[in-house]
Amino acid sequence: MSEHRHVRLFRNGRNQAVRIPVEFELPGDEAVIHRDGDRLVIEPLRKRGLLALLKTMKPLNESFPEIDDPAPRPESVL
Repeated sequence: MSEHRHVRLFRNGRNQAVRIPVEFELPGDEAVIHRDGDRLVIEPLRKRGLLALLKTMKPLNESFPEIDDPAPRPESVL
């Protein structure tokens, strides 16, 4: 498990809150929270969809070999 840090809980209106130290910041502006026994687990909300996935991928920096694959000949279907 990663490093530990002592934090204080406080009230924000009717909600209990904790200020997350900078070394534990999550990406984005939304998260999912759930219980694991008596622990609270906070995870970043992962955006779904192909565009979100493609934005996380690094471009390929390799060249691909040429493939001899000519287009098929047209066929008469009538």
